[in-house]
Amino acid sequence: MIVVACPGQGSQTPGFLAPWLELDGVAEQLAAYSEAAEVDLIAHGTTSDADTIRDTRIAQPLIVAASMIAMNLLAARAQRTADGLAGHSVGELAALNGAGVISSEDAMRLVGIRGRAMADAAAHTPTGMSAVLRGEQDEVLALLADLDLTPANYNVAGQIVAAGALENLAKLAESAPHGVRVMPLQVAGAFHTSFMTPAVESLRAAIAEVAHSDPDRTLWSNRDGAVVTDGQDALDRIVTQVSSPVRWDLCMESFVAAGITGFIEVAPAGALVGLAKRGMTGVPNVAVKSPEDLDAAVALLDGEAL
Repeated sequence: MIVVACPGQGSQTPGFLAPWLELDGVAEQLAAYSEAAEVDLIAHGTTSDADTIRDTRIAQPLIVAASMIAMNLLAARAQRTADGLAGHSVGELAALNGAGVISSEDAMRLVGIRGRAMADAAAHTPTGMSAVLRGEQDEVLALLADLDLTPANYNVAGQIVAAGALENLAKLAESAPHGVRVMPLQVAGAFHTSFMTPAVESLRAAIAEVAHSDPDRTLWSNRDGAVVTDGQDALDRIVTQVSSPVRWDLCMESFVAAGITGFIEVAPAGALVGLAKRGMTGVPNVAVKSPEDLDAAVALLDGEAL
């Protein structure tokens, strides 16, 4: 079983869309995606600086658009698709599109709404997120509770992402146990926490207008690592995940239980392959960071019958 994963916010880098625009049809595709999301993806994906694309309103549409373009090109070259899909945080919208639950236009319209709503929610209080690396989980969770911080992402054993007020994140860095590293993330708010509650209703209202189908292949939810078989359930989970933790650790456990034999992270790739190397030791993987990586991903797909 080959699984394709779509990354979340923080995976974007300045200019990362430039090599994709050299491929036939990508500029036209990005122009359509830009209109749906109300974000100039071509400009922000090629010339905008790191601070600009850190803005949640821009980052989220950029990431979802890149993932969908990479998935489409991969499927066209391989003349097949992966057996299963999953997305980390906002990447779940790209995964829903890849699984046939929603159209690409609706995915981009929703990610535009999601990004704006989450940015507005983040503007109320200065908040952020920091990765806590190499800590023992119970000890880390106890420390976060003491500092009024929330475990927003359970990424893999030994890595939890803490979220909350900036002053509390600073205290976390100062009081981390010996050997534990606290790394601030390039995001603009405490995502997947109660700070995002104002964004939930905006997204719920938008999703009510979206046509959907049941997934046409295995689709895992980052809420709990469960397989989602109902299209409406998949959309409902998109709403609730805005203010609830991402359980990527449980997704990887589910991949292993399902018999995963290969893992492909689509653009802008790197972070999830890094987690896969720790959480799914021995599973072949490919990070599709640029069009040059598509051939390796095709080769991995070609080694697995659908």
